[in-house]
Amino acid sequence: MPATSRPLRSVLYIPGSNARALEKARQLPVDAIIFDLEDAVAPEEKASARATLAAALGAGGYGARLKIVRVNALSTEWGGEDAAAAVKMGADAILQPKVDGPSDIDALGALTGNVPLWAMMETPLGMLNAAAIAAHPRCEGMVMGTNDLAKDMGARFRADRLPLMTGLGLCVLAAKAHGVAIVDGVYNAFKDEVGLAAECAQGRDMGFDGKTLIHPGQVAVANAAFSPTQAELELAARQIAAFDAALAQGKAVAVVDGKIVENLHVATARETLAKREAIAALHAE
Repeated sequence: MPATSRPLRSVLYIPGSNARALEKARQLPVDAIIFDLEDAVAPEEKASARATLAAALGAGGYGARLKIVRVNALSTEWGGEDAAAAVKMGADAILQPKVDGPSDIDALGALTGNVPLWAMMETPLGMLNAAAIAAHPRCEGMVMGTNDLAKDMGARFRADRLPLMTGLGLCVLAAKAHGVAIVDGVYNAFKDEVGLAAECAQGRDMGFDGKTLIHPGQVAVANAAFSPTQAELELAARQIAAFDAALAQGKAVAVVDGKIVENLHVATARETLAKREAIAALHAE
């Protein structure tokens, strides 16, 4: 299933060095997992983390969850070996940190064959080059790295994320323009469900496909926020039915709840129903 059509409501980071977390992740109701060899792994554990993760992925058991391996940057001493190892692990995608432009994807792509590549969007230069990154033929997904972006910008953390809005918006526009997946950044206060729900709602309203998470306790909130609500599903069904009835009468528009329904609304309605089916299929295991 292409990344743009599959559910990506909850995307959980798991340290590649943590065997217990890797085992637990097999049972979590997440849509995707980022198996991290970068920030979540100490320098002295980089090599052993590679081996631990390879064993876990080789054992399987992650079902239909999208399996993404985040490697270290090629500029580090670990990046090249990470890339070579990730290819052999059978990952669904490889996530590259701190992508500044298309040339970074070229460099990783030269080492990874046909494995789909995802880009961490977490630098000011990456924001300015978002469209070119999303347009790269090897790029199938983008992940916001809001902590690093805020640090590089010298921005203050605010609940409304106002300092980050330009970057977030540029990346969403780039992803939608070029048909790649786009996942929002993490929410650091992992015990604050109210704050997480608010940030998920903001990201969903902006057009993000889902949310990256740092703790299993955040999964339920993200899944709920990025799933169609019952009201949305019922409205979608009524819009489709009304529009089909209008077409049968030779009309190009319908009216539902006092609002015009045209082709574009029906397309959105069909996408809403398709998302429900995709979510059900993903977790039918």
